[in-house]
Amino acid sequence: MAALGWLTPRRRSATARSVLAGEASAEAARKTALAESPPLTGTAQAAEPEAPEAPAEPAFPVAGDDLAAAFFDLDNTVMQGAAIFHFGRGLYKRAFFQRRELARFAWQQAWFRLAGVEDPEHMQDARDSALSIVKGHKVCELMDIGEEIYDEYMAERIWPGTRALAQAHLDAGQKVWLVTAAPVETATIIARRLGLTGALGTVAESVDGIYTGRLVGEPLHGPAKAEAVRALAAAEGLDLTRCAAYSDSHNDIPMLSLVGHPYAINPDTKLRKHARTNDWRLRDYRTGRKAVKVGVPAAAGVGAIAGGAAAAVALHRRRK
Repeated sequence: MAALGWLTPRRRSATARSVLAGEASAEAARKTALAESPPLTGTAQAAEPEAPEAPAEPAFPVAGDDLAAAFFDLDNTVMQGAAIFHFGRGLYKRAFFQRRELARFAWQQAWFRLAGVEDPEHMQDARDSALSIVKGHKVCELMDIGEEIYDEYMAERIWPGTRALAQAHLDAGQKVWLVTAAPVETATIIARRLGLTGALGTVAESVDGIYTGRLVGEPLHGPAKAEAVRALAAAEGLDLTRCAAYSDSHNDIPMLSLVGHPYAINPDTKLRKHARTNDWRLRDYRTGRKAVKVGVPAAAGVGAIAGGAAAAVALHRRRK
């Protein structure tokens, strides 16, 4: 997809292009969600969890709070690794490009998995490679392929612990959105497969259903993510002070800072430090470490163990 764009990560404030990218992403997300009308798996009248442990603070998320929603980063937060790299692997299998490009994707993915951070050079390289590969292809063609690639490479890489957090919001009757620099089409597929409300992602320009190779604004990264969340919240009538956001990267501090309930999930070093300084909740599913703050749904504890096991299996397979 021409939407497979990545912004070279550098800390900066929102620009006109990032605002445009955020507003375009919010508009695309709402249109898709309204068209598909995915039902929430929980309602405001849902029964309370059975035999809950005595919480150290008020229950969260708050059931029936229709002014609240949850926003989840995708790469290394909801899913192990980066969606763009998994997508590239699937395109190679379908002969969209040659072995040389596959080796590049493999190296980028290996770095991402080991370092757990978004490297500027690798992300920019991934952006350039993807744009050249998919330019001129039909939107519907890439959507169909995206469904197949999810089953082949992404489904088994979802962190059970983070998935449990998202489900807690759904069970409370709240909407849950993915927010990612990945293509909005890819993000929407993943959101639908997970039973989430929808997705905010990088929006590509297309003419008569064909990708042009250009983006609307810029990739949904850093400040652009915050602008997308802000635009969606305004359109949906949400109170951001009652919303939650989850991410692994310090690049998402602008988005996390918008909401009243920020969570650092599998955090990189800079985000971990920032979260501790600002008393944000933390949860790491890579090692099973306990959250620094109390209040994360108990179901996530089981997910941490399962997530760690899944990561070990994935690495074992890759070494074969």
